[in-house]
Amino acid sequence: MCVWNIDFQFQSVRPVELHSAELGTCDNDAVNSNIDSKIDIVGGDITKLEVDAIVNAANTTLLGGGGVDGAIHRAAGPELLAECRTLGGCPSGEAKITRAYKLPARFVIHTVGPFWTGGRRGEAEVLANCYRNSLHLAVENSVKTIAFPAISCGAYRYPIIEAAKIAIETTREFLANNDRIDKVIFVVANDEIHAAYRRAFAC
Repeated sequence: MCVWNIDFQFQSVRPVELHSAELGTCDNDAVNSNIDSKIDIVGGDITKLEVDAIVNAANTTLLGGGGVDGAIHRAAGPELLAECRTLGGCPSGEAKITRAYKLPARFVIHTVGPFWTGGRRGEAEVLANCYRNSLHLAVENSVKTIAFPAISCGAYRYPIIEAAKIAIETTREFLANNDRIDKVIFVVANDEIHAAYRRAFAC
């Protein structure tokens, strides 16, 4: 089993073998290899990816912010903000789609992750819905390749290990029931998030 490690400037690509001693043990041994072949985990800049759609970890206004949200708006140019103003915001867990403008991608899918408040206010289901609704919207718009950031793992303070597990499990569940997505790429910002996603992927 391997994931793809892409450097920050996306100048080189190399497979990284995942060894059991490094990843730890998991309860689920029945991994569908066909589904997992559609999932990549990379480190780098999501705004540089030439995919059909990238997902923006947005806020409810859809009018830009910090982190990935700000980076996507800056790279796309002011036309993205102008289109977002017409959408009327987006509730947590839901998703909306726009053109990508100056980005290499064709579309930006905006989704709003949950703030972590201890896990007793349905945060896990809201986060799962971010992935689920983004993927549904991708299929509706004939998207074949899609890239996600680590939703809610920054300023929204979602525990990284739990967030990674939700991201991988929800994506696998979707791909098991829908064959219209060819590739899902998780783009992670640092080594800690990368390790969490690799462990979740190995389960």
